[in-house]
Amino acid sequence: MKTVQAYRFALDLTPTQERTLLAHAGAARVAHNWALARVKAVMDQRAAERSYGIAEDLLTPAMPWSLSALRKTWNTAKHEVAPWWRECSKEAFNSGLDALARALKNWADSRSGKRAGRAVGFPRFKSRRRTTPSVRFTTGAIRVEPDRTHVVLPRLGRMKLHESARKLARRLDAGTARIMSATVRRDGGRWQVSFTVEVERAQRAPARPGAVVGVDVGVKHLAVLSTGEFVPNPRHLNNAQRTLRVLGRSLSRKVGPDRLSGQRPSRRWQLAQARLGRAHARVANLRRDSLHKLTTGLAREYGTVVIEDLHVAGMLRNRRLARHISDAGFAELRRQLAYKTIWNGGRLAIADRWYPSSKTCSGCGVAKTKLVLSERTYTCTSCGLILDRDLNAARNLAALAAHCDTAGSGPVAGRGADHKTRLGGPVAVKRQPGTAPAEKTGTVPPQGETADRVPARAH
Repeated sequence: MKTVQAYRFALDLTPTQERTLLAHAGAARVAHNWALARVKAVMDQRAAERSYGIAEDLLTPAMPWSLSALRKTWNTAKHEVAPWWRECSKEAFNSGLDALARALKNWADSRSGKRAGRAVGFPRFKSRRRTTPSVRFTTGAIRVEPDRTHVVLPRLGRMKLHESARKLARRLDAGTARIMSATVRRDGGRWQVSFTVEVERAQRAPARPGAVVGVDVGVKHLAVLSTGEFVPNPRHLNNAQRTLRVLGRSLSRKVGPDRLSGQRPSRRWQLAQARLGRAHARVANLRRDSLHKLTTGLAREYGTVVIEDLHVAGMLRNRRLARHISDAGFAELRRQLAYKTIWNGGRLAIADRWYPSSKTCSGCGVAKTKLVLSERTYTCTSCGLILDRDLNAARNLAALAAHCDTAGSGPVAGRGADHKTRLGGPVAVKRQPGTAPAEKTGTVPPQGETADRVPARAH
């Protein structure tokens, strides 16, 4: 099975190498801003001509914004726009043009309805101070040195890694991997190189192919499994609040930039901002590490993993829980499960957003009409079941896997969805205590009458 994955390593650069990388990142920004100005000028000119009543076929010709078209336009003007262009690799300018081409396509697809999700705005100009320095290489000498502690990139030469690249080197030596591109960027005060690699992965199977686990994510516990396991929430951001407050107050006392007056930030402000950025980067790394350990264990152990399709953006509107929800990383957990279940030969089933997993009794199937968030223990008035609220939801998710109409994992959709539960007809609302759902599940109205409901179908 061929997959595309990334290998990321921190770099230990010399001052000369760092200046060279900043020059390449600046070249990418210059190409991006120049091409964006050209595209915007043509679009504004055409809009003005339309307002004058000029016929469509007499308007100023539209400027194509595909990567090849932007590259051709740049090559004809680079001698005047950037007479220093020979000092940087052509890949630097191509990085900026490629980013602009992707941004314009996303904007156009969003306007026409071809792109799902939130509306994508028109691309903006990149600032030297606010933009993350980054450059991407797709051609030329891109390799890992035999000592596995150095890499070679075009025009940048040999650079030392902060850690060994033995895992990637072993795949390259065995012929099961091929480097497609390399991206160098500064993140959290550290320069990092990320290799996009096409990997031939061996077919694997979970330790328990027939086992199903429901995963209910939350704030009190990061995840509650239907097996009864409670995964504690590390709360990395909450634990780092004191350090972040101290660094934030220190930054506020320094002389920072002012766009209105044109004041430039002081050197002390830049150092304080770098310290604060490193602290935030450490929190993000700790969170990512915890999620990787959890999702890897689930994907390797169980043949089917069931999670909920949570509306995280809506949950973040709760100002009391927004920070804790962001710290948990629900979306990242789902993203990791989506590809790790495929790698390990399992499948990921996603319950419909409106499925009442918390309100439904996992013992008899009766659903409550209302369940406030403060009720942490689920008590069923029908069968007398008393169970932790999150564990009850996890068991309902595991039981729902029997109704997933997909036989296995496939490619992940544009927004991360994999397989949503999909039932085929009217749903009964009650089952006998202690029995697994057969072909139907459902809820009971508050009046005690049996009623059928048809759940939302997968999109």
